[in-house]
Amino acid sequence: MNLLKISWSNLKDKPLTSFLSILLMALGIAIISLLLLAGKQLEEKFTRNVAGIDMVVGAKGSPLQLILASIYQIDAPTGNISLDEANRLTRNPLVKSAIPLSMGDSYQGYRIVGSNEKYLQHFEAAFESGKVFSEPMEIVLGTKVAKNLELKVGDTFASQHGYDKEGDVHEEKKFKVVGILKNTNAVLDQLMVTPLESVWAVHDEHHEEEVGKGANALKLLEEDAPPTEEEHHHEEESKEITSMLIKFRNPAMGMMMARSINQNTTMQTASPAIEINRLFALMGFGIDTLKIIALVIIIVSGLSVFVSLYNSLKERKYEMALMLSMGASRTKLFFLLLLEGLIISSIGFVIGIALSRLGLWLMSKNVEQNFHYDFNVLSLLTEELWLFIGALVIGLLAAAIPSLGIYKIDISRTLADE
Repeated sequence: MNLLKISWSNLKDKPLTSFLSILLMALGIAIISLLLLAGKQLEEKFTRNVAGIDMVVGAKGSPLQLILASIYQIDAPTGNISLDEANRLTRNPLVKSAIPLSMGDSYQGYRIVGSNEKYLQHFEAAFESGKVFSEPMEIVLGTKVAKNLELKVGDTFASQHGYDKEGDVHEEKKFKVVGILKNTNAVLDQLMVTPLESVWAVHDEHHEEEVGKGANALKLLEEDAPPTEEEHHHEEESKEITSMLIKFRNPAMGMMMARSINQNTTMQTASPAIEINRLFALMGFGIDTLKIIALVIIIVSGLSVFVSLYNSLKERKYEMALMLSMGASRTKLFFLLLLEGLIISSIGFVIGIALSRLGLWLMSKNVEQNFHYDFNVLSLLTEELWLFIGALVIGLLAAAIPSLGIYKIDISRTLADE
């Protein structure tokens, strides 16, 4: 006997029951797989972007908002801080490096970030074409920005105020593309980076005069020694940035510095590790709840297989007795029913994996449209192998219990009753 062929025929004889069992299994698998995929890729992206940053300094407000805006570029900044105050931090011996950020403008929905070359070095960025900015109003594009907006080295454009496409256009000053970066698999891929003084120039009524002042202030930001000229100090006081990314020589001692900043200045500090762990803790409750729901659906699917095979065995008792009388062993018939459970589980798993990829693709499109992040839809996780094994075990257990009835069939009585 071809057990696989007979099992498949038995499933086709009851299409609605088989479809329901497969659908329940597929839905449970799809939910768990989607949560595993999304959670894994979100964790990788969050970890990749936050590496090497011990603290973020910015305007007072929500610490989580400060982290999301300054590191992940997916929220509005909490406000601006004085460049003069920011410079004092860089002269602290505990600070190993400090990267200034100035935000607030965009182009076609992609954010423009004012910073310095250290920001590119932080992500170990390499150039696909062009070079790093050296003058105000020069700009470097992440690979995704250049691809989606079809921009190339030498192109010019005017930025928009705010983060949507309907913001006021700064026509008086245009950016010139001087470099396009290779893929970094980090937030830099969806950003446009320019010198700090470019941002100041765009928002300053007298930008021609202020660009020179901004250049002096930027030099101060990168020097360890305090300013020696009074005019530089006044220029610094008049300038603002959005936030600063700090790396400490000793992170433990850096936390003491954070408390001092929060208590004695107009700025606030936020620890990426603490805030992201808090975010994942909040997300984790919802994810765990969905996983429980998915497991319940899979168990219900197993019960559906159990009921289906139990009823099938009752209806096919004569058929089974006839097969036994023709020489088939009870063990072979037992495995025949087990095979039906395995087929339902396997088909449900395959459909569930396909549904999870479809769901991740739809999620990726939505996230990319709103935040310019994307997901790897075709990636396969090790955890999904265990999910497959779990689905097969549930299918086997659901089929095994009613299949034991094979050993209780009285061949003579069953055939005589029919």
